Parts: sequence; C-alpha cells; structure tokens
Amino acid sequence: MRILIVENLHQTSLGQVGIALEEAGAEQIWCRPWNAELLPAKSDGFDGMVVLGGEQSAIDDHIHPYLPGLARLMKRFGDDDKAVLGICLGSQLLARAHGGTNILGTARQFGWHRVARTEAALEDPVLSVTGAEFPIFQWHSDTFTLPEGAIHLATNPDVANQCFRVGRASYGMQFHFEANRQVVEDWSIGFAETIERMMPGWLADYERHASTDGVIADAAGLAIARAWVGQIRSA
Repeated sequence: MRILIVENLHQTSLGQVGIALEEAGAEQIWCRPWNAELLPAKSDGFDGMVVLGGEQSAIDDHIHPYLPGLARLMKRFGDDDKAVLGICLGSQLLARAHGGTNILGTARQFGWHRVARTEAALEDPVLSVTGAEFPIFQWHSDTFTLPEGAIHLATNPDVANQCFRVGRASYGMQFHFEANRQVVEDWSIGFAETIERMMPGWLADYERHASTDGVIADAAGLAIARAWVGQIRSA
C-alpha cells in the first residue's frame, strides 16, 4: 500500500502511526507543501493519506496558500473511499474540507489530557479499540465545529470535538495520539523555551506525567494507529 504523508512543519514525527504503517508494510510518500513541494492533484496511486500537525491555523491561507488545496485533496481522498487521517492541524483541515468552521485561539490545551469516547464510538472500527476514557497528548489552541453528517467519536470537558469521522474512513483527531513518549521527549527538548513560556513548570514535572499518563497514552495511541491502518484498502 502507498500512503501520502503531508508534513506541515519541519521534522514532524509519525510516532505511533509510523510504527503501524511499518508493521503493515506501507510505502510512505512524503510531501512538504510548507517547503514549496507540490501536492498531488488527485488520489490516484495512493491508498490513503495522513495530514500531520503544524503551528499554522487551518485558515492561514494568506501565509500558507497551499492550505485550501490540501483541504480539497483530503475531501477528494475521502470521496474516493480512501482512508484519511488528520492529526491536530490535520483534523482542523478535515473539518474545513467538509464544511466545518474553524475557531481560532479559544481551545488551548497542552500536555496529557483525558478524553472520553462518545456512545457512537462504541460502533466505530477505530475508536472502539480504546478504553472508555484515556489520557492522550494535546498541543493546540484552535478547534472547529463538526461538519454536517460527521460522527462525533471523542470529547473532553474543555474541547468538545476531539475526534470525528466523515464517511467510511476519514478521521480527524485533534489530540496527538501519534505522540508517544519519545516524540514528546523530543518536543520537550526541541521546543523547551516555547513550552516553558506556555506552561511554566510543566517541563520540571515531565517525568512524573510521562511515567503515568504517558504509558497509558502510548498504548492507546498505538491501538488507534493500528486500527486506522486497518481501514486502508489496498488497490
């Protein structure tokens, strides 16, 4: 299987999603439109796509003019019945692609936070693999309204729309389920000044959170990743 990976920020890790794709023997085709690489016009030649996070908002078209085209491509993949995964910014773009409204600067979360499955998630082939509630990593300040017809799959008290599905296998996940403890540790080193400004004292308490919530989040994230990869239909 061939999977298009769209990077929106330099050196973004696939984490648990990468592990699941490697287990499935998937070929990863990376595209970096933030660095002027052209997105494909169609889904032809791919079996699915993953759109990763980034520091931009989903409607920063004036700074990142590729964003409208990326949103359209996500919808095109879904319309072609190919699996789509949007993580953080990717989830916000998926919401935009299907008519949701992006809401900026009102949904700040950072660190491991607990999310809960909705009742609809019990019948979902991906979110049903998790516990009823689980900690997972978050790093965002934006949110979105659910597109018409979307299935709401996960929520938490501060940011209601944590995960949704459109169609058979287009998933938007606001939380960073791909971010295992190694990824979070790398972020803690690479973005230490940013994190300390945003959440003073968090880095000093990192080890405690990583050894408790981080362990559970790693297991939940890998289960979700494997379940999503299971929705990919190879040509």
